[in-house]
Amino acid sequence: MEHPTHEHHESPFKGKTGLARLINALRYSIDGLRAAYRHEDAFRQECLLAAVLIPVAFFVPTAAFGKAMLIGSVLLVMIVELINSAIEATVDRVSLERHLLAKRAKDIGSAAVLLALINLAVVWGLVIFA
Repeated sequence: MEHPTHEHHESPFKGKTGLARLINALRYSIDGLRAAYRHEDAFRQECLLAAVLIPVAFFVPTAAFGKAMLIGSVLLVMIVELINSAIEATVDRVSLERHLLAKRAKDIGSAAVLLALINLAVVWGLVIFA
């Protein structure tokens, strides 16, 4: 029996290593941020929220750890939104038909964003009022 080679298991887009890989990864990440900002209303709203809350975090009278928690909770919302948007795009790419599993995937992604927003509110409330 012939053993499969490494190339048969990897994406054809893989292959760069070292600095070239890092540069490509940065380029893809910037493209992803641009696409999310251009095509996702929720991400644009969360960018506005971040543009307000992150500077405010520096003026909250708390230690560096508290500031990090405030900023981290904002960034977490944006990260989860990006993942949710990727799930939605992938589901829509596979099929635009209504399907129970497609709805479940999108609903679960949306629930993750909701939990990240609740986390943001709890962290900000605790840091500011505790």
